[in-house]
Amino acid sequence: MIGWLARAKAGHDKDKLYIIIEEKGEYVFLADGESKTQAKPKKKNKKHIQICKKQIPFLAQLQKKLMQGQPVREEEIKRAIKLFGKSEMEEENV
Repeated sequence: MIGWLARAKAGHDKDKLYIIIEEKGEYVFLADGESKTQAKPKKKNKKHIQICKKQIPFLAQLQKKLMQGQPVREEEIKRAIKLFGKSEMEEENV
């Protein structure tokens, strides 16, 4: 699941988008590039997130970097989330 976008289903951050940067057992570690960085990710139970399976080109590149253990900048995470949000809004307006 590393590199996939996830939406929080529960908690004070409900409906917020994150990128999964690590997976350990029943927990995932999430980053949004702003308040939750790679250095201090949010730990969340897998049953409290919903995976967003729609792919966008920039997200695929970011996912590949994360899977290979290459360094990823916080700006890249923010951009992927922003682009995904725009693509979702465009679909709703069609």
